[in-house]
Order: sequence, then structure tokens, then C-alpha cells
Amino acid sequence: MISLRLKVDPLPIDEPLVVRLQAPGSPARTDHDAVLAEVAPDRREYDLNGFSFGVYGVSDEVIDGDVLMMMPGETTAHRLIRAGSAHNTLLVTEQCDQLCVMCSQPPKKYHADLFEQFTLAASLAPQGAVIGVSGGEPLLHKDRLFCMLEEVKARRPDIGFHVLTNAQHFSRADFERLQRLDHERVLWGVPLYSAIPENHDRIVGKPGAFANLEQGLSILMRAGASLELRTVVMQQNWQDLPALADYVSTRLNFLTVWAIMQLERIGYARMNWKDTFQDTSSDFDQIARAVDIATARGIKASLYNFPLCSVPPAYQDFAPSTISDWKRKYLDFCLNCRSKETCGGFFQWYSHTEGFEFLGPL
Repeated sequence: MISLRLKVDPLPIDEPLVVRLQAPGSPARTDHDAVLAEVAPDRREYDLNGFSFGVYGVSDEVIDGDVLMMMPGETTAHRLIRAGSAHNTLLVTEQCDQLCVMCSQPPKKYHADLFEQFTLAASLAPQGAVIGVSGGEPLLHKDRLFCMLEEVKARRPDIGFHVLTNAQHFSRADFERLQRLDHERVLWGVPLYSAIPENHDRIVGKPGAFANLEQGLSILMRAGASLELRTVVMQQNWQDLPALADYVSTRLNFLTVWAIMQLERIGYARMNWKDTFQDTSSDFDQIARAVDIATARGIKASLYNFPLCSVPPAYQDFAPSTISDWKRKYLDFCLNCRSKETCGGFFQWYSHTEGFEFLGPL
């Protein structure tokens, strides 16, 4: 598993510090660039404007161009941007106003405002990077979020964002700010679990959530925003999927993609696994019906987090590799599979004893 924390020497700082690691010979373009000065077997020493600090445990790993955030008094740095990865996500808050039955990032009450640091980190990312923004619920800090997106756009128009949000906190007052964003560079990932309001509300643990979501989606639509609709498959909405496909294809046909997602066994999903996980390797019918309805009406549907061998051959082209590299693994029988290079594999916390019944190399 790829580590998102690196051991470092503590710096004499009072505020969080964002630095970009640079190899010798790379031009230090900003005051935030730390240049490699010395390499030892288990330590790399960097120079940051006259201050030296070490990064440990990365002897075999390429970290040139990575963006770190160092905290006062701490000996581990947050690896905010990995230059060699397409899977970088900024966790901007752990607060949320929902309690989804399968939440992989259970909410916390407190909030540490690091939007300034996240803005700088995104501005130091490699050319053309797409950066995820997640929570919690980012729109609970809507003004700070918009300021970050706007500032990075002004500094680095080549940078894109994929923002995960329940979309319940948009208002008409946000319309102009949404319109000013580059819709080709900002994709809003919004969950919808059922077209039956009470079922969606029950899954997210919040009465009235469906109604608020519809209002938020209408604002995104009128602003011309790019939308990735996200539906996690579970026992609680299994029978609802064909009706949801009908709703999506008739009411939300402005969307960019409808992502039908398998469950991630962590957080609340792990606690509720036996009552939530739907084994789609043994019964794929409802997903097949939903995909058929959507595609017949011109909606792009994709299957996220589905190992290819859990999907019938006729639908495997709908299943791209989507699990982030830092939390992806392959099982023993994957080693000889001819589809390994295109398969997203499994989450690190997937348990084969409680997972798919019918799997095997293709």
C-alpha cells in the first residue's frame, strides 16, 4: 500500500508549511521548492531556503515533484500531491451533514481549515493534473471552497478538479460563481442512491436530503456544470436501480457520466457489511437493466470499483480501472489474469471471505 505520510525532520515552524520536493538541476521556481542536497541509504536531505530537513524511508521511491505539507512539531508530513500519480485527493474537511450507511470516511465534528495550504499545494501540482476534493462535505465550507477553485484557476488554468459533494448546499446566489468556473476543468461528483425520496433519505440518514439534492442538481444544470452522478450499489437500493436509471435518463440527461459503484469495505460500510454489500458477481441483473436503460437513452454509464471478473463479459467494457493506486490491491489469482493491466483490482481492505462469490482469472 502506498503511504500518504512520509517521515521527516521537524522544522522550526508555527504554521503548516507546504513544500515541493525538487531533484538537483530542476529549476526552483518558487520559495516553496525544496531542493535535494544529499542522498543516504534511508534519508534524503533537502534544502529549503537555507533550512535543511530530511525525508526518510523513500530509498526506492520517486518523490521528485511531490508536494508535502508539514505541520508544526510533527515528524510526519502529509503527501498532498504525488507527482507520478493520477490519484491525488485533498480531504478539505471531515465534517458532514449526512450519516450514510456505507460511508467510507465517517464524519467528525471538528474542522481544521487548511484551504490556504490546499490552494498552494494545487498550484504546485504537475502540469495538467486533476485533483480530487473530498470530505466530509466540502460545501459546508462553500465560500472557502469556491475561493480555492477560483484562485487555482487564476494561477494555474491547466489544473482540473473533481469535487465530491452531496450538492445540498448550493443556492441561487452561487449561480454566477459556478458559471465562472471552467466546466471542462471542474467535475462535480454527486451521490444519488434511489429515485424514491424516502429510500435515498434513509440511506444517507437525513430526512429531506432528496429534495435538497434535486434543488442542488437543478442549479448545477442551469449553470452548465459538469456532473458525475454517483450511485453506490447496496442491498438497500438493489431493487431501485432500474427505476433510478429511468429517472436519471429522463430528468438528469445533462450529466457527463453516471457512475454505478461497488461498495468500499471501510468505515461504516465495514460495520454494516452483511446488511449492505450486494454480491454482483452472483446476481448482476439489476445493474444490467439499469445500464441498458441508461445507454439506450444516450446516457454514459460506467461501473466503478468492479473487478472485471465480477462483471459479465457483455458489460466489462463499462468497467474502467477506478480504484486509486494508493488503496488498490490484487488477489493471488490475479497474477496470471490476462486482464490485470486494465482491471482496477480490489480495495486494500477487501476481504475475500466476505466478498464476491464468483471470481477468477479471465
